[in-house]
Amino acid sequence: MHFKYRSSTILSILTAFIFVIASCKYNPGKQESEKTSKVVVPDGWESLFNGESLEGWEVTNFGTQGPVNISEGNIILGMGDGCTGITLTGDFPVKDYEISLDAKKISGNDFFCGLTFPVEDSYCSLIIGGWGGPVVGLSTIDGLDASENETRILKKFDHGTWYRIRLRVTGEKIETWIDDEQIINFSTEGRKLNIRPEVSLSTPLGICSWVTTAAVKNIMLKKF
Repeated sequence: MHFKYRSSTILSILTAFIFVIASCKYNPGKQESEKTSKVVVPDGWESLFNGESLEGWEVTNFGTQGPVNISEGNIILGMGDGCTGITLTGDFPVKDYEISLDAKKISGNDFFCGLTFPVEDSYCSLIIGGWGGPVVGLSTIDGLDASENETRILKKFDHGTWYRIRLRVTGEKIETWIDDEQIINFSTEGRKLNIRPEVSLSTPLGICSWVTTAAVKNIMLKKF
């Protein structure tokens, strides 16, 4: 009887020890974080954000910016008194390229993605969710910003929802898509492109928000 009691006790201790070891190895939060930060790059594309750091980017010194940090594979652009954003530190093509990214609005009610990009010897910005939340368009065209020129559309954007944003620049056109729906097909021939002074520090390539907390991930480039 004494031996059986000791065997049973030892078996219980071993079972508990195995359970503890298994629990330490299985960490759903950690696995989810690692899964979230992993960047999957399709054929023909290159990643501009590694999901872990701002390597290749710098926080844009607008002077009005909120905090910028990395969380679970996302770049978080914190709400500031104006623009908060990041700017690419390396070279970037000026035409025949496509850029893709995912962005979402966390809090605030203005643009959660202001993408400034080169177009040959000029620059332009794609504004997503500006002027109180619904305006999408290019700024500026012939001196008119996204709320005034012919690229302007109105679209509802929900807080906490990821939107896939894609922009293509060729020698003749600027095209944009949101979640595979083409929203801009603009011919640049004979038109004067420029950017607003607020985003002058976002060249050659920059992403920012305006008085809005936003998240950005999966920033990728494809050259033609």
